[in-house]
Amino acid sequence: MIVGTGSDVGKSVVAAAFCRIFKQDGYRPAPFKAQNMALNSFATPDGLEIGRAQAVQAEAAGVICHTDMNPLLLKPQSDHTSQVVLHGKPIGNKNAYDYWRRGTSDIDFRAEVNAAFDRLASQYNPIVMEGAGSVSEINLRDTDLVNLPMARHAHADVILVGDIDRGGVFASVYGSIALQTPDDRRLIKGIIINKFRGDMRLFDEGRRMLEEICEVPVLGVIPYLKDVYIEEEDSVALARKSMQLQQGKVNVAVVMLMHMSNYTDFDALERDPRVHLFYTNNTEDIKNADIIILPGTKSTLHDLYELRRNGCAQAIMRAHRDGASVLGICGGYQIMGIEVLDPSHIEGEIERLPGLGLLPTSTTITEEKQTRQVTCQYGQGYEIHQGETTPYGDAKPSPLLRLDDGRNDGYVVDGKCMGTYVHGILDNAPFVDFLLKPFHDKLSKASCNFNYQEFKQRQYDRLAAHVRQYVDMEQIYNILTSDD
Repeated sequence: MIVGTGSDVGKSVVAAAFCRIFKQDGYRPAPFKAQNMALNSFATPDGLEIGRAQAVQAEAAGVICHTDMNPLLLKPQSDHTSQVVLHGKPIGNKNAYDYWRRGTSDIDFRAEVNAAFDRLASQYNPIVMEGAGSVSEINLRDTDLVNLPMARHAHADVILVGDIDRGGVFASVYGSIALQTPDDRRLIKGIIINKFRGDMRLFDEGRRMLEEICEVPVLGVIPYLKDVYIEEEDSVALARKSMQLQQGKVNVAVVMLMHMSNYTDFDALERDPRVHLFYTNNTEDIKNADIIILPGTKSTLHDLYELRRNGCAQAIMRAHRDGASVLGICGGYQIMGIEVLDPSHIEGEIERLPGLGLLPTSTTITEEKQTRQVTCQYGQGYEIHQGETTPYGDAKPSPLLRLDDGRNDGYVVDGKCMGTYVHGILDNAPFVDFLLKPFHDKLSKASCNFNYQEFKQRQYDRLAAHVRQYVDMEQIYNILTSDD
């Protein structure tokens, strides 16, 4: 089990690295995270929903993702409530206080996640488990499903990851261990220091001091990853992404929404050398972009209201009139229509809002969530949405995608105005070529053959090589095979 001193210390990426390393070494690993809180999710082959990080880790391990790898997913809807997804299916919304009290539910979540782990462990070896947030949230110890209580059930060896880049690594590592119960403290078999910058030799004394005060070996000090790109799930990662225009490339603006979800939709385009992708809610940058993308959102009506309030809606419509392309994905597709309706109050108290009017469509938010993997004429993707979108009034259907199950998806006005429910559509080079076609005069002919799937596989191998170089894998294997 990989646990952390806090959020965004690199647990998910380190877990992905171990998944790849164990695969390379001839084992059949699989990832597991009992409970995940994230808006970035993924549809499994059987049409169920899990956290995106476990889908990435499964890809690194070379196995097909399954809900047992992330049996419990919480998708925040506000500061106080989350949609609860159990075994890939939503079971309702929960207030945070009621959820953490546990006694308000007739579902034994601990039994559910433990059973999911047991099923997974009967098929794969080793299981690379991931904790959540800080491992030392002692106020939540009795209700914790994902950190050391899960490690106890799994008889897991625990490795603590600390982020030296944010400062205070000695206090955070020592405190994380010291705050555990004596029994849980014995489960922690090693420490990994992550995101080191500078001359490694300068930390030799620090490494020795950590081992002395924590009485736990430091298994490695991993330098900051500069040129390895792994899809990230935590919204904190958005702060590191580009936020401005760049000259000399096709500028793609992803509009920052308050409840933005599945921003991994843009990782492939972000790596494409033909374009510069950035995130913004600055109206001037939106007006100057070549392509504007409205991303998915967990709260379509609230984010549509906010776009109108902050002036972004007007900036998007003006930019399109001036020649910019606009693409909406999932909630962004809904926002582009004539109206969004919520008669059953699925999202809140607002029953109707006018959309941007860029597409002649009407969307009704529905209780039933659609989750499935799909194949279309451009490649593969997946759907995760609550809502049905149809042509408005007497508008004729004009689907963007033809799906392999016979359904049509999305709406296209022309090569510069379109929307789709399919996440991951931008991972497919033919669709990206279609999106960029109106801007062929800006494209470099030498950079037109970008294959994102091959790129991702190379990144997993580079990540594994990086971690192998700086982590004592022999000591890791000794820990895993020890009877202690």
